[in-house]
Amino acid sequence: MVLILGRRLNRGDSRVQESPVTKRKVFEMDPKSLSGHESFDFSSGSSHAESILQVFNEFRDSRLFTDVIICVEGKEFPCHRAVLSACSSYFRAMFCNDHRESREMLVEINGIFAEAMDCFLQYVYTGKVKITTENVQYLFETSSLFQISVLRDACAKFLEEQLDPCNCLGIQRFADTHSLKTLFTKCKNFALQHFEDVSQHEEFLELGKDELIDYICRDELVISKEEMVFEAVMHWVYRAVDSRRSMLQELLTHVRLPLLHPNYFVQTVEVDQLIQNSPDCYQLLHEARRYHVLGNEMMSPRTRPRRSTGYSEVIVVVGGCERVGGFNLPYTECYDPMTGDWKSLAKLPEFTKSEYAVCALRNDILVSGGRINSRDVWIYNSQLNIWIRVASLNKGRWRHKMAVLLGKVYVVGGYDGQNRLSSVECYDSFSNRWTEVASLKEAVSSPAVTSCVGKLFVIGGGPDDNTCSDKVQSYDPDTNSWLLRATIPIAKRCITAVSLNNLIYVAGGLTKAIYCYDPVEDYWMHVQNTFSRQENCGMSVCNGKIYILGGRHENGEATDTILCYDPATSIITGVAAMPRPVSYHGCVTIHRYNEKSFKL
Repeated sequence: MVLILGRRLNRGDSRVQESPVTKRKVFEMDPKSLSGHESFDFSSGSSHAESILQVFNEFRDSRLFTDVIICVEGKEFPCHRAVLSACSSYFRAMFCNDHRESREMLVEINGIFAEAMDCFLQYVYTGKVKITTENVQYLFETSSLFQISVLRDACAKFLEEQLDPCNCLGIQRFADTHSLKTLFTKCKNFALQHFEDVSQHEEFLELGKDELIDYICRDELVISKEEMVFEAVMHWVYRAVDSRRSMLQELLTHVRLPLLHPNYFVQTVEVDQLIQNSPDCYQLLHEARRYHVLGNEMMSPRTRPRRSTGYSEVIVVVGGCERVGGFNLPYTECYDPMTGDWKSLAKLPEFTKSEYAVCALRNDILVSGGRINSRDVWIYNSQLNIWIRVASLNKGRWRHKMAVLLGKVYVVGGYDGQNRLSSVECYDSFSNRWTEVASLKEAVSSPAVTSCVGKLFVIGGGPDDNTCSDKVQSYDPDTNSWLLRATIPIAKRCITAVSLNNLIYVAGGLTKAIYCYDPVEDYWMHVQNTFSRQENCGMSVCNGKIYILGGRHENGEATDTILCYDPATSIITGVAAMPRPVSYHGCVTIHRYNEKSFKL
């Protein structure tokens, strides 16, 4: 019987001939009520596909309509070519092109496990598979081989959720082998975040040397104290000491030995037999010993604390003025370049003064001068956050500078209200005494002063009210004598100097430039321009970069800008603003404990 849906024809129409077959309608409707809905699109949704797959899976189990047998490790899997080809471009290429397998009933596949093939076919025929810690690796490899990206990604996601200190390194290596960048990065970050636990497991001891270095060299390595890194390295070396002892020096280069507690360093590090029998390590031990004596005067990549320990290098800004003739500022504030945060510290005593000389002694800060003929000296104890008065200078002075050389503080030059001074005093914190040393060759005020390669350098300054000096005076503590070195290309006062990597950098003096001096070769060079002319700015080295903070423009107005110069790239950038414009201030770098926890 033929069922016809449509409008009824007029029986009286002579043009239409009655068919020999009786025409019937299922139902009749008034054409006016149709409103254009003469059809209906029906879909059973995903249930249709699922039911079809279920039937195909039953066919597979009963070997009904199967037209190919996949053989893996000697186990046969009857399948349907159409189903495999529809799901996998690998099988589509195998069966749809003129390959030998397209004509054979039995196809053997090597390089995978039979159990993996069973799980894979379960997914192909049902769209479902149970991923477990036991099958995830070979299921991933099988889905990669057969180019099932959805299943492959599901396995990778499952691995991300299984990260643990005992397996993250193995999963990381697996991710690296299969170019899983997201999984690799998550494994790396997990191991960095849980390094102390990770280093206790077998996988850690199986790392290659370069893989181990890639962890211990990082600032973001999360540890409670640097001793953990040292112990992890020594554990790794002793695991295969005969083959790894030659790598010890290279590994210890990335351990921040200067930051180990002095007692631990003496009782554990120096007495280790492997280290004692490795002459290549002596220089690293010497560096650590010097740091324990000299503190922040000695800087290297190994003296920068990892942020996870709670400590960070910060720049402390001491005192200063907002403008010429303005109020002197009592503030002592520290700036963390890594976070951009500012913190207030204990206010400076006798803050009615200005133009202090400021320097860092180990992890404390010394301040002297601040007015004509002032002999006062204060020390800021960074651990207690208090200021303490210490021994006064032998001679009152103002507009002088201070610097630390081999653990002692030197006060250089200045002005006593009538004359520029050539006198130099040396402070020994252990005896709390100031003693006179050899005088400058030329008396100056407002010079740049810094220590470098075991000597003190006094650069430029004002020998009188109207002239500026271009002289560079160098002090040798071994001979207690001064020498003149290569003159600076510009004659300026109100300049600032710092030393980094055995070079001296000078800025300020309204020069709009940074100059660099090599004390070993005794020559100067221009390295970079700043964004504006300024003088009486602060300058300090922090995290291996040079920061120039504040200062005074040509019009006498103070600025709140912070510039960062990276000697490695010779790039200078503006990075932040100070809490207020300031000039005539002191800037030093110390290590400060941060109460905030560190996380990647």
